Amino acid sequence: MPAGEPAPVELIESRIYLIRGHKVLLDFDLAALYQVETRALNQAVRRNRERFPEDFMFQLSRKEHEVLRSQIVISNESTGRGGRRYAPYAFTEQGIAMLSSVLTSKRAIEVNIAIMRTFARLRQLLATHEELARRLEQLEWRQNEQGHQIQAVFETIQHLIEAPAQEVEKRRFGFPVSSHTESQYALRE
Repeated sequence: MPAGEPAPVELIESRIYLIRGHKVLLDFDLAALYQVETRALNQAVRRNRERFPEDFMFQLSRKEHEVLRSQIVISNESTGRGGRRYAPYAFTEQGIAMLSSVLTSKRAIEVNIAIMRTFARLRQLLATHEELARRLEQLEWRQNEQGHQIQAVFETIQHLIEAPAQEVEKRRFGFPVSSHTESQYALRE
């Protein structure tokens, strides 16, 4: 990324990791975005340690560092050719916001604005996905309910089909007539 150019959102998004349940950017990625050395960024943070509580910034454990090293390219310090002597620091969104009070260069301000917009965009995408998941769950519930109702209708129809047809006694309308009277009317016609 050329000097003076703001960090693209896609680049920032690609460097956000989920560690310990937090979306974080690592110190070396932030240093690259700010176009400073990682050592200088960490030194500025150490001078202002009281501004970075554990929920703003934390150092990765040895195991987290090993997993991270296997997922992305981080120089291997065992070769004796430079590399990190300690695990990287992870900065949460609040920690990155606090960096703006420690790093005051124009570049740091521009990058912080881009990072904050990226985190806001990610929250918005997450909220959209949660809303879609909620709606899908409602549709599944409605379909399930309708399925139960349709099943009940089919069972009722099946019961009616299988039930033996019972002859219903036909009721006669009018006054009862004796058989003698019926024969008199039959003769007249």
